[in-house]
Amino acid sequence: MTVQLNHTIIHSRDHRESAEFLAYFLGLEVGAPWGPFIPVEIANGVTLDFATIPAESITAQHYAFLVSEAEFDVAFEKIKRARITYFADPHGLHPGEINHNDGGRGVYFEDPSGHGMELITVPYGGFKK
Repeated sequence: MTVQLNHTIIHSRDHRESAEFLAYFLGLEVGAPWGPFIPVEIANGVTLDFATIPAESITAQHYAFLVSEAEFDVAFEKIKRARITYFADPHGLHPGEINHNDGGRGVYFEDPSGHGMELITVPYGGFKK
């Protein structure tokens, strides 16, 4: 059997707000509610299931998305238009910049619940699949 990630739950202050935020920047669709979850499916069939929990119970996580150059351009333009603070690095030391690691481009920003979102055009190590 080939092991694949099927879904993961992302804790949020407001599951709809967080799902719509990510879907907007990545050009994805927000799915119909399923129980306490608002799903967003990404291209490889993995579902990100957003769940509302008390804000004080949220532990910030990091989510990295491999996108095409064209998808990066569209998402990055949306980030700038929305005046979302972005960084070239995960520690926030280079605000207002993107990186060019491994010959690609990358950017970091936070979602409404404080999770670190990362968009990259080349996987770490520079190996395109």
